[in-house]
Amino acid sequence: MVYNGSMNIVEVKNFKMRFGDRTVISDLSFEVKKGEVFGLLGSNGCGKTTTVRALLGFYAPTAGELLINGKKYNPEDAKVTVGYLPEERGLYRKENVIDTMTYFGELKGLKNPKEWSLKYLERVGLLDKINEKIEKLSGGQQQKIQLGVTIMGNPKLLILDEPTKGFDPMNRRLLMEIIEELHQKGTAIIMITHYMDEVEKLCDRALLLKDGVARAYGEIPEIKKKFGGKSLEQIFVDVYGDENE
Repeated sequence: MVYNGSMNIVEVKNFKMRFGDRTVISDLSFEVKKGEVFGLLGSNGCGKTTTVRALLGFYAPTAGELLINGKKYNPEDAKVTVGYLPEERGLYRKENVIDTMTYFGELKGLKNPKEWSLKYLERVGLLDKINEKIEKLSGGQQQKIQLGVTIMGNPKLLILDEPTKGFDPMNRRLLMEIIEELHQKGTAIIMITHYMDEVEKLCDRALLLKDGVARAYGEIPEIKKKFGGKSLEQIFVDVYGDENE
């Protein structure tokens, strides 16, 4: 565990979010510590992505504060760089792999973006695809490219929305290794995932949302103790079980 338990990189205070008559987030407060891996958990539609988008300024909150490094997020603030991997990937599908990565590397101010990209592509087994158009790659290959673009520049805060979705076990393991390496370098990571084994292995703390309300929050051992020592997967099932009754 490498995080500093006394310093926050993210603070969400009394956050409420409504779209018309629909309340998505009721009254949510939590923190993410500098250097920790934080699991943001819950079923589809529970408010996870809404919270992230409000944190990054895509949505204006109905009420409350969402802060990064003590203030509202400004992408031009050089003091804290943020990498965001959305569930809906956004690459230039008609461009080839190396040109796409080099372009994003230049935007992020990398000194040698092509060199960085080639090393990353070798690491993830895509060096033979550098001249392929993005649209010709499989979904998993495109996801690896998107992850590379996201982690360029060693962001201080990394937000990953279902980073291993659709991956086979070998590629899941590879991506988890990359995430753990970033963690060890001091990057704070927010992981949105449905894989509880990833949370158990990587996360220092977690928040479980249901209907825009925190149902569990804290260090992983504390959450498990509160629910009688159950696994995170069983806790998830218990919290959401009444939906199927």
